[in-house]
Amino acid sequence: MSRYLLRVVSLVAALAVWQVLTSRDVELWLRFSQFPTVTDVAHSFADRIGTGTYWQDVADSLRRIVTGFVVAALAGVVAGTAVARSRLAEDVLGTLLEVVRPIPAIALVPVAILLFPSNEQGIVFITGVAAFFPVLVATRHAVRALTPVWEEAVRTMGGGRWRVLRSVVLPGALPGILGGLSVGIGVSWICVISAEMISGEYGVGYRTWQDYTVVDYPGVFVGMVTIGVLGWATSTAVELAGRRVTRWLPRRTAGTGGGRGKGATVRATDLV
Repeated sequence: MSRYLLRVVSLVAALAVWQVLTSRDVELWLRFSQFPTVTDVAHSFADRIGTGTYWQDVADSLRRIVTGFVVAALAGVVAGTAVARSRLAEDVLGTLLEVVRPIPAIALVPVAILLFPSNEQGIVFITGVAAFFPVLVATRHAVRALTPVWEEAVRTMGGGRWRVLRSVVLPGALPGILGGLSVGIGVSWICVISAEMISGEYGVGYRTWQDYTVVDYPGVFVGMVTIGVLGWATSTAVELAGRRVTRWLPRRTAGTGGGRGKGATVRATDLV
């Protein structure tokens, strides 16, 4: 059985278990009698996707995610690199960032309401904060973990600070940065949906909460499925983009012990 077929089978099996438990109103410790069946959710989903409101909500949530995530990614890479490479930046920013980092982004909703003139800007702010810290931490650790040999080679051959940054630091830290981006996009979805539920106007999270308040449970599950699909799609997009920009890295293939891929060898003269 191929891997893709196995994945489809596992998904179908999970849906089948859901259908059986809910259609038979099973109540053990968990109350599946309160859940809508798979067919109920499917019918509600079919009704929703034919409306403009559904697609407008999807577009609003995607716009908020993309805007906040792009800003957070740029800011996180810059701040993480600066803190890892500069003692001054670490002294000025390091303590402040570590104090703010444990605060959940969703706890900043009151701050966003007071700080920004519109809910839209506040939601983007919360989304950006959610993604910023995973990218920051991943970048900082990746840069600090770099071996100094390549930097010394570039400096020996006349390369300056910016050459080191462009040819050694950022390429070397890129795999770690991409890990932070993958985590950041997932956390962003958690926070944007929560923010939309609390203070949003339109968006998948807002619509899901509205369905809950009017006891439309199939609609709630439509929102949950939509969030899952959107989260999977954006995470996959980040991963594919990461693979594309790191094609020079050696890849481990299934059934092999790894090793360097073709063209993965790096020479010191390539860095300058």
